[in-house]
Amino acid sequence: MGLLDDKVVLVNGGSQGVGAAVARAAVREGATVAVTGRRPEPGEALVAELSADGGTARYVRADLADAAQARAAVAEVVAAYGRIDCLVNSAGLTSRGTLLDTTPDLFDAHIAVNLKGPFFAMQAAVADMVARRAPGTIVNIITSSAHGGQPFLAPYVAAKAGLIGLTRNAAHAHRWDRIRINGLNIGWTATEGEDATQRTFHGAGDDWREQAAARLPMGRLGRPDEIADFVVFLLSERSGVVTGSVIDWDQNVLGGLD
Repeated sequence: MGLLDDKVVLVNGGSQGVGAAVARAAVREGATVAVTGRRPEPGEALVAELSADGGTARYVRADLADAAQARAAVAEVVAAYGRIDCLVNSAGLTSRGTLLDTTPDLFDAHIAVNLKGPFFAMQAAVADMVARRAPGTIVNIITSSAHGGQPFLAPYVAAKAGLIGLTRNAAHAHRWDRIRINGLNIGWTATEGEDATQRTFHGAGDDWREQAAARLPMGRLGRPDEIADFVVFLLSERSGVVTGSVIDWDQNVLGGLD
């Protein structure tokens, strides 16, 4: 038996990067999976891949910056499969901005994708779980930068720190509904999105991963598949009763000084 046998899982931001890795891992563990994304091409390609491997998957086009679309994505999954058992909020905006140069539009964009979207997706998913009086699990992909982060991540940090508070608040509010809600503060990870970010905002060349790895304790960046396995564990009954936990999934230790 797989860890997620007979579970319906929605992965927001699931068409690439960490989200796509979570979708693959969830299907491998027996789940029916839906993934959201703004662009149909990668989403439909992932669904075709998962279906070819024998999984049950669907793509839902949605921009999580729009609260109505975030809720509608959950509604589409419930309409298609009768319920939603697990939700993963993996969509994220990482564009750069400092305290001094961030515009109101940039700030609002970060809040919309990194906090508002997860809030209303969780609202819709929890409403379905409560209406059915059924347990469920949610995992929010956050960031180790939410502890403070670099100066050029000011709006990103503000939004993701809010997501930490939301994760704990919602977990406390719905613990008696047997809905477990946890978060992962992931560190530097080798994804397609991170590659684009490094090239766009930092002028990185083709060897940026190797240069980054040389500066990290484990000699490499984190991998999406590793994070995905941990997310599946948190979604599954194997993680027991744990709820309201925001776990640092990183190779640097908060508070450690050399």
